[in-house]
Amino acid sequence: MSIDQPSLRAPVESHWPTSAYLHIPFCRRRCFYCDFPISVIGDRKRGETSIAMAQYVDILCQEIAVTPPGPHPLQTIFFGGGTPSLLSVPQLAQILQVLERKFGFAPQPEISMEMDPGTFSLVQMQQFKALGINRVSVGVQSFVDELLQACGRSHRVAESYDAIAILHQAGITNFGLDLISGLPNQTLDQWQASLEAAIALEPTHLSTYDLVVEPTTVFGKNYQPGESPLPTDDIAAQMYRLGGASLGAAGYEHYEISNYAHPGLTCRHNQVYWQNGPYYGFGMGATSYVHRQRWSRPRTRKDYAAWVETLVANQGQITCDISSRQDILLETLMMGLRLASGVSLTTLFEIGGAQTVDQICHCLAPFQEAKWIEIDGSSQAQGAIRLTDPEGFLFSNTVLAALWQTLDP
Repeated sequence: MSIDQPSLRAPVESHWPTSAYLHIPFCRRRCFYCDFPISVIGDRKRGETSIAMAQYVDILCQEIAVTPPGPHPLQTIFFGGGTPSLLSVPQLAQILQVLERKFGFAPQPEISMEMDPGTFSLVQMQQFKALGINRVSVGVQSFVDELLQACGRSHRVAESYDAIAILHQAGITNFGLDLISGLPNQTLDQWQASLEAAIALEPTHLSTYDLVVEPTTVFGKNYQPGESPLPTDDIAAQMYRLGGASLGAAGYEHYEISNYAHPGLTCRHNQVYWQNGPYYGFGMGATSYVHRQRWSRPRTRKDYAAWVETLVANQGQITCDISSRQDILLETLMMGLRLASGVSLTTLFEIGGAQTVDQICHCLAPFQEAKWIEIDGSSQAQGAIRLTDPEGFLFSNTVLAALWQTLDP
């Protein structure tokens, strides 16, 4: 493939974020697969009764207040965790008010919140909606009680159904469910049952995550990947294919390696990450990507509080390295190939030029022959590189490893 040399670059203004992620780290307990930066507060405390949560919200708002705003209002906001539904209504209002004062909100912004079954009431959901929450992601994980127990989850299947009933009663029509495959002792029949139960609830969005066994987790200390009682790689692959077939037959579009949605109802916020776009991150362990600079906050509340104190003293100024052209190229490929639409040749051309695009296409030729990769187009003005569904997605790590070896030897 031969392409002209690049000339124009995207204006600096386009590197200002219009998306913000807010990390709410509090959980009732730590699930056995979780290595996220969280703080366990037990089953009895929540935003209304936890001093730690109140202090954290104040510190989070201090960070937001000293962050330099860009020229554009926020179009997407995502409350993740942790368990953001443990926030009290006044705490959520406090965070949103500071955000809007600092950055402004675009008309009809997507404001998402992760919620766990059993952690919110109808009244609370109604009040959250009144504050602007218009998209909810429910961490169901499984519709099999023994698997929930084996994961260390704090809820059971009955509470999942109660949570969805609350969303319907509150008038939340845009909601998603999260499911996990590849759990210890999980069978194909159990995975099929969870898929069918989730589809029957008619969410607008479904995320199906294959279990990743991190070394620092309970699962990581008890199990070795690929060994019993974890499913074999072959069974895990069958679960992935089964998920795609079942959800596709039910009318869901497979728009990202782990995500499905009804047409027009993809998660706008998460697509910013996958397209390697800029975003603000706020809170313990959160990452920001602004003006090609990426930085993360400390992963403990004590260290995060000290970090914010320094940030306030420096009037919001942060010194960090600017991502190199090579970093941007690799990140764009790593994130963009997660999308069914893939990575456009135009984007790769603008980052690396004709020689780099030719190098990428040459590296991917064997995977194209194996039907793991599709490459459309022959110029910087059109075309894309994408993983095929499902086989390309299943072997994405192999494809990415080859790209890394070629582009960053």
